Amino acid sequence: MEFLLNRYRNLTVLLLAILSQLILLAYQVKSNGDVRLIRVWAVTAVTPLARVVEAGRASVSRFFDDYFVLLDVREENKRMRRDLDRISMENQYLRTELETADRAGALAIFQKHAPSKTVAAQIIMNTTDSGGAEVFVNRGSSSGVKKGMAVITPAGIVGKVVSVYPTASMVLEITHSNFAAGVISQKHRVHGTLKGQDRALVIVDDVQNEQIVDPDEWFYTSGEDGIFPKGLHAGQVATVRAGKARKEIYLTPSGFQNGLEEVLIIIEGVHAPIPDTPSAGQPVYLLAPPPDSVVAPAPSLPGPASEADRVLDRYRKIGEIQKHVYGDRGSGAPDYNVNVNPKSPPSSSPPAAGSKPPNP
Repeated sequence: MEFLLNRYRNLTVLLLAILSQLILLAYQVKSNGDVRLIRVWAVTAVTPLARVVEAGRASVSRFFDDYFVLLDVREENKRMRRDLDRISMENQYLRTELETADRAGALAIFQKHAPSKTVAAQIIMNTTDSGGAEVFVNRGSSSGVKKGMAVITPAGIVGKVVSVYPTASMVLEITHSNFAAGVISQKHRVHGTLKGQDRALVIVDDVQNEQIVDPDEWFYTSGEDGIFPKGLHAGQVATVRAGKARKEIYLTPSGFQNGLEEVLIIIEGVHAPIPDTPSAGQPVYLLAPPPDSVVAPAPSLPGPASEADRVLDRYRKIGEIQKHVYGDRGSGAPDYNVNVNPKSPPSSSPPAAGSKPPNP
């Protein structure tokens, strides 16, 4: 470096002198806008760098602003999600409470109008049985429950009590393979034995192939088993076919249609008759029209009678002449050859001029 300065010393001094003169000249000379030239040069040289610095600063500022805004939005989303989950849980809870209240209300109405004396119970636990057809209810001997009592719902039979404890009881459901009860069909009064088979459908055994059972026919309890009173819904026929020795009848239990949470235990059973088969077409009630909208029948207008009207009028006159009452077999058959229109007697007016008088 020192070598270069020594070698080009004169040139360096010359350049510095020229630069100094330019700076002095720029300081003294003003532009058209009354601005010194050196200031114009300085601003022109610094402007690109300032522009770059300002762009970087704005980018960094926007980045941090967006970052903190996104943090706020994220926290707001989390809070809204928590509120939504809480509201969903509250809605589900309220819906469950409403359904429970509806079921309890329907159970209370059925219990009030049922002929048998019952006590309401709630299922509190399932057993560990492989078939899952045994449950515990929250009623026991302290509520008057005894072993062998029937358990039902408003829709049909559910099972029977097999074990009783002071505050709970175990119920064997009708779908259990060890369950059996006497049933009778609604239409043809076919007696059979309802048996569980650890499935959703139950079977009706001891029905001969010659006996008639229709598809979709209802079966009711027959009261012959000493457990269920007569006249309770058992189920509807899902499949019926002839077997090797007996008819194969599978029922859909009606007592499980609306779930199984609340049940009734029959304390004192009362037998009821089997209802008749409902008619295929149910009558429809039509309200009578209001009095001011009743249209009076139009008066009959005189005109030519039809052939049927003339025949009917002739038969009516024949009956009046012969004192015959239509529909009364004791009065005999009327004579339809009677002339109901006799000729009118001759007129008594004098004969016209020129006509011959009748012979005496």
